[in-house]
Amino acid sequence: MAPTMARTTAPPAPPTLVLLVRHGQTPTTGKVLPGRAAGLRLADAGRAQADAVAERIADLQTDERRVAAVYASPLERTRETAGPIARALGLRVRTSKGLLEADFGDWTGEELMRLSKLPEWRTVQRNPSGFRFPGGESFTEMQVRICSELERLRREHEGGVVVAVSHADPIKAAVAHALGTHLDLFQRIVVSPCSVSAILYTVEGPVVLAVNSTGDLSTLAPS
Repeated sequence: MAPTMARTTAPPAPPTLVLLVRHGQTPTTGKVLPGRAAGLRLADAGRAQADAVAERIADLQTDERRVAAVYASPLERTRETAGPIARALGLRVRTSKGLLEADFGDWTGEELMRLSKLPEWRTVQRNPSGFRFPGGESFTEMQVRICSELERLRREHEGGVVVAVSHADPIKAAVAHALGTHLDLFQRIVVSPCSVSAILYTVEGPVVLAVNSTGDLSTLAPS
């Protein structure tokens, strides 16, 4: 009788922690839908927020848990936010198109007050999965894009810690996906300027450790 071969199984992939950081405040935050328009930079308050979040993330590091990479969307406001974080960690900022703001198409640059009076605004708030910005991206496409990019970063930095500086709607969509929450409810999630939302990607699935955190990050861990 032929000897039986012992089966070997590969060990499970170690969890990867992704820290999603919204960019800091700009002169138009809460007033205009800037989208992907170039040239929008951080306000003085936003630069102070970026310095503060850099300190918080640097304090998170231990010998066992160190940030492997800092990524940012190509827009100025995210790269300016990522700069202090990368410097505090001794890293460089890597650009990721997958972290871009939603493509708001014809709504880019419009005042939020005016947009909120349009009949389509109700759909944006209550049924975003069924809405496409005129001449731009749908919310569903945005969610697929950001989640696909986070999966790529997870694979590239398996078992490590990654900082991803992005925008409010993509971060909210990624958090909703990790929570198993329908996209139509993602507007209920709040993501403030320079807040940190932490997702631990494990073999069992994602675990949301923090949403919209503006405080101490040192205790981030599954309960």
